[in-house]
Amino acid sequence: MNLNTPVFSSFTHDGLKLAFFDEGDPSGVPVLLIHGFASSANVNWVYPGWLKTLGDAGYRVIAIDNRGHGASDKPRDAEAYRPWHMASDAIALLDHLGIPEANLMGYSMGARISVFAALAHPDRVRSLVLGGLGIGMTDGVGDWDPIADALLAASLDDVTHDRGRMFRAFADQTKSDRAALAACIKGSRDLVARSDMAKIEAPTLIGVGTKDDIAGSAEELAALMPRATALDIPGRDHMLAVGDRVFKKAVLEFYAEVAG
Repeated sequence: MNLNTPVFSSFTHDGLKLAFFDEGDPSGVPVLLIHGFASSANVNWVYPGWLKTLGDAGYRVIAIDNRGHGASDKPRDAEAYRPWHMASDAIALLDHLGIPEANLMGYSMGARISVFAALAHPDRVRSLVLGGLGIGMTDGVGDWDPIADALLAASLDDVTHDRGRMFRAFADQTKSDRAALAACIKGSRDLVARSDMAKIEAPTLIGVGTKDDIAGSAEELAALMPRATALDIPGRDHMLAVGDRVFKKAVLEFYAEVAG
């Protein structure tokens, strides 16, 4: 785990102050990282070593704290967290930095946001890496209402739902705004139509842990897309796949082919 956190800056979009970092080689090929639910740019990308991995490979590494997360503003209205709103934040960050086109890499909720960005702005997305979300992108990933309830419970001791306990413990560990996260989980679950996945022409790598019981099949999602490849991340569940060495190696090889 890498605990050397970068310096964050901020910009304003849609009335919200949003935090981000911009690291690596300023002249390198840009990679925009979009983290998952209840996480942050640091938790998802810095601590598991992605910033170092991509920076050492010569990329310009940019990551946003999604609204409701990290150092960004935290609205309490579920409608503020629809995936297209968060996708527009990501594109607005590219605008803020003067970047016409970037490689987008998202994990879990961040993968969903990345797909919405690619559908709305295909000219801005050179490639996609979708981690921690397979066919759940189109078919759903189960009932998430208990997670909202778990986040709003008085304490972890009051939560009996297994997945709810997992996310509540994670939110407590990261000292997150649980009310904002509850609004986010209610508002961010829009699915992508299978026919829309077929419209994405950007080369795509889809990585899912073999023990992930949330994401759904990477192979099934890849089969819907014209230029997608599925990656099994051996022995990893939803929480641990993100920093896996197999995943990092596959992403670097993928970027060597398509990112430039």
